[in-house]
Amino acid sequence: MKKESREHDEFSVTPWEVRGNIDYEKLIKKFGVEKLNDKILARIKKHAGELHPMLRRGVFFAHRDMNWLLDEYEKGNRFFLYTGRSPSGPIHIGHLMPWIFTKWLQDKFNVELWFQFPDEEKFLFKKNLGFDEVQKWTHENMLDVAALGFNPKKTHFLVNTKNANLLYPEAVKIAKKISFSTVKAAFGFTNDLNIGAIFYTSMQAAPVILPSVLKKKKIPCLIPLAIDQDPHFRVARDVYPKLGFPKPAIIHSIFLPPLQGTQGKMSSSEKSSAIFTTDSPKEVETKIKKYAFSGGKDTLEEHRKHGGNPDKDVSYQYLKFFFEPDDKKLQKIHDDYKSGRLLTSELKQILIEKINKFLKEHQKKRKLAEKSVGKFLVKLNGFKK
Repeated sequence: MKKESREHDEFSVTPWEVRGNIDYEKLIKKFGVEKLNDKILARIKKHAGELHPMLRRGVFFAHRDMNWLLDEYEKGNRFFLYTGRSPSGPIHIGHLMPWIFTKWLQDKFNVELWFQFPDEEKFLFKKNLGFDEVQKWTHENMLDVAALGFNPKKTHFLVNTKNANLLYPEAVKIAKKISFSTVKAAFGFTNDLNIGAIFYTSMQAAPVILPSVLKKKKIPCLIPLAIDQDPHFRVARDVYPKLGFPKPAIIHSIFLPPLQGTQGKMSSSEKSSAIFTTDSPKEVETKIKKYAFSGGKDTLEEHRKHGGNPDKDVSYQYLKFFFEPDDKKLQKIHDDYKSGRLLTSELKQILIEKINKFLKEHQKKRKLAEKSVGKFLVKLNGFKK
């Protein structure tokens, strides 16, 4: 099934495929988003009291309508957050990245989060994925999200097939105003695609307006997401005003690269490319030592003399993205590696220790989430008891 016209591009970014050496400047122009600038970052810092490392380091790099959202916030019209996970397999650290940032936003702005688990999406788009298997992964994925420490009083888990009574009435209103030719142009759909997949964008678009419908007032929405999911909202954004609701603001992140290099993104389907939240300390160590792409030189002598390239080194990139939040410590690692004082093996060991420390705590919280995850689930009337 063809997802998108390749147009002879050297990279491809769609909701179902990310491949190649991604040029984010070109992607900004292609998707029609705006680059986050210093003025917007200053406004966020004003209200949050600080900037998250992912903002300071350009991990979240682009946006739609952030100025409008902050204008509304300053008027006293508090926004809500919306993001999600389409279950089809285990969670890896690349999935966690935007959710960790989302939790920071929830804490700093004291706002509600609606977290969608579209349990029909991958079932519709993947030929060999059964519906029962998706349900298993939905539960498993919920544990990872709950383990990140979201406030259960302000966090609402939506499961599409379980909460269809809430989502479907809004989805059909959205669907009525999106033509088949529009989704074909946006996603490259062909005529042999199943009709459920064609409708899916409407379900992903529905949570943007659901809290406004339930509370009977217009509430601004901010969506933190990896930029590959933007096309769903690009299709739906013009529909919201026609239904009497504002367009959502969106803040986009770049991708955590796979272990083997900087092209594409980490993938659950490629086990050797990813570090999963359930990996043991030994598995983490083995994967990083064996697969993590090095920016170092071929020999010890050359590395000591000429230094390594942190911009190409995957271990350094993972530290930069979120495993080393201290800017001074990160800068020292950068400088030591670039000068040759720090070897690739030593850099990998730093990352191994930090990831294993993080996963040790995450796995404890994940186990505890077995008993608490029910607190996050949206009830039939749209609000939790």
